[in-house]
Amino acid sequence: MSDRYAAYTRLKFDYPADRVLRITMNRPERLNAADETMHRELTEVWRDIDGDPDINAVILTGAGKAFSAGGDFEMVQNIADNFETRARVWKEARDLVYNVINCGKPIVSAMRGPAVGAGLVAGLLSDISIVAKKARIIDGHTRLGVAAGDHAAIVWPLLCGMAKAKYYLLLCDPVTGEEAERIGLVSLAVEDEELDAKAVEVATRLAGGAQSAIRWTKYALNNWYRMAGPTFDTSLALEFLGFTGPEVQEGLASHREKRKPNFPPSTPI
Repeated sequence: MSDRYAAYTRLKFDYPADRVLRITMNRPERLNAADETMHRELTEVWRDIDGDPDINAVILTGAGKAFSAGGDFEMVQNIADNFETRARVWKEARDLVYNVINCGKPIVSAMRGPAVGAGLVAGLLSDISIVAKKARIIDGHTRLGVAAGDHAAIVWPLLCGMAKAKYYLLLCDPVTGEEAERIGLVSLAVEDEELDAKAVEVATRLAGGAQSAIRWTKYALNNWYRMAGPTFDTSLALEFLGFTGPEVQEGLASHREKRKPNFPPSTPI
């Protein structure tokens, strides 16, 4: 294993094929929910991969039966309660999106089980996204009581259209892997037992292709995302403004108590 990945603790690395690096989000006991360490590592790893001369393609997946169960509740509480944490995580959330977009190496995501939060950011921004048919993709921001920031505004309307994006982002309804493929939110949906092998197959093809042509094609296509940068920046700023308000406290409490939230009926907005 390259020394450049030795310091990571929440991400596990292996090489399933020649010049293919597989990243596994590794908190299976918490369904790979992103705590502060994983959130930071998911932000930083794409720069290391971009500079790794031995890697041509990347797979991102989760350990066990889940891809990623979203943000760790303790981290969410710290964001709401502490300005320093809020400012730091805002910067990480911004950099996570732009680092995935700007990473020159093609990224393949392999998602099963729940796919939420920071993991979902990288999963849907991956160049080729593969899901198990029974996977559950959920953007839970408004259910938590904050605006749909992270990746949502930059990528959902482009992938599945504004009507579907608004439906799922405003209501937080889950999208199965099969439905996600149907509406264009992901590249492929396969049976769960086929997921890992399919991701390796696709990544191997990418790793063996014409590298400058593949990387330049990715760069050009990702200008669609770069053009949406101001939209993304606005959504992320509004999400983190929401962390200072009362709705997120109720949303977080309802998650912890496993009940329906009782949000205030009105807002000055």
